[in-house]
Amino acid sequence: MIVSSGVLARDGKPGANDRIVTGHIGVGGKGTSHLKGIQDNVGAVCDVDAVHAQNAAARFDRKIAIYSDYRELLDSKDIDAVVIATPDHWHGLMTVHACQAGKDVYVEKPACKYIEEGRAMVDAAKRYKRVIQVGSQGRHHPGAAVLRKFLQEGSIGRVTRVECWHNDNPVGGDPMNATTPPSNLDWDLWLGPAAGRAYNSDYCHRNFRWMLDLGGGQIRDRGAHVFNLVSWFLGLDRTGPTRVEASGKIPESGLWDCPTNFEVTYEFERPDLTIHWAQPGVQAADFQFGAVYHGTKGKTIVRGGDGRVFPDEQVVEFANANGMKYALPKGVPAHDLNLANWLDCIKSREQPVMDMESGHRVASMCILANLAYRLERPISWDAKRERIIDDEPANRLLGTPGRGQWRLPG
Repeated sequence: MIVSSGVLARDGKPGANDRIVTGHIGVGGKGTSHLKGIQDNVGAVCDVDAVHAQNAAARFDRKIAIYSDYRELLDSKDIDAVVIATPDHWHGLMTVHACQAGKDVYVEKPACKYIEEGRAMVDAAKRYKRVIQVGSQGRHHPGAAVLRKFLQEGSIGRVTRVECWHNDNPVGGDPMNATTPPSNLDWDLWLGPAAGRAYNSDYCHRNFRWMLDLGGGQIRDRGAHVFNLVSWFLGLDRTGPTRVEASGKIPESGLWDCPTNFEVTYEFERPDLTIHWAQPGVQAADFQFGAVYHGTKGKTIVRGGDGRVFPDEQVVEFANANGMKYALPKGVPAHDLNLANWLDCIKSREQPVMDMESGHRVASMCILANLAYRLERPISWDAKRERIIDDEPANRLLGTPGRGQWRLPG
């Protein structure tokens, strides 16, 4: 139960009736929506863009601490847990540092930018006994719960193939648009562990997603949601593919370098399964993204996969027959349910539904797709060791040395 704002938890270990005080790192875009979801818990905001931070703090009728450097927020004894909604290249390092500081973590999807970074996040959660929830909120959509039960009861037989479709990566951005960063933005801190480069407004803020070395395109953005459900439905949270093959077209103009007409095929051995991702692919329903699950006795179409999960008619009938709801409560977004589950787990110290290992495995699928595209050859993947088989040059791309001081702890 949430109590009055004057009751503060301490040392990252709130008591059963304590308010869990949250610090929010990255409060533009998605980070703002998190402020709405757990507004009674918010104690601090942090952003390298001073305008973002000030606007976020101004949403409250009480004093909210403002930081520009996340390390200072992590040093605060009044903060129990952090919500990280920064660009993707910061997720790994901030999560590890938060665990070291004794804070529980809600980190946005995709969980990590590199495979080795994701494993470091999993290890940090275990070593420092932290509760981490990854922000792939689809698992908290009632429609997803119905679909999972529908598939696990064998309604379409054993699933052998999943066909995912998504609208294509955008082409654009002006490489000649390099300018001096605005005075409200700490550009060097925005870059952090990413490779150094001149400021360009077509990178920042949202458009980092369309750069392979910063965001990684649609497959890492919404693909993290679509694969999140595939992994949950089919029991893939502790494994990975054995082979990944990808192809795409290099954009002919603009700044953004994520491929168009991007296609990826994943082969699994246990279970025997093929997953195909295509941009734009064959749109199986009236929605910009989704997946078709093919089983030995039929198929089912899932529209969406993030906070929007729309089962097809046969699954709706299944839900009604089993007394299950398949739509969100009115006015309650799925990410609010995801955040609520995280807060509950902080108190109980149980694992949340989208724990760090699950988030890492889902992100790994997205990372391997882009890696196979960049290598221009298929990848044979050892999911247990998390290494590419007989390809040491490729294995060197599973991690990053970071930049300057921004390196994962050794």
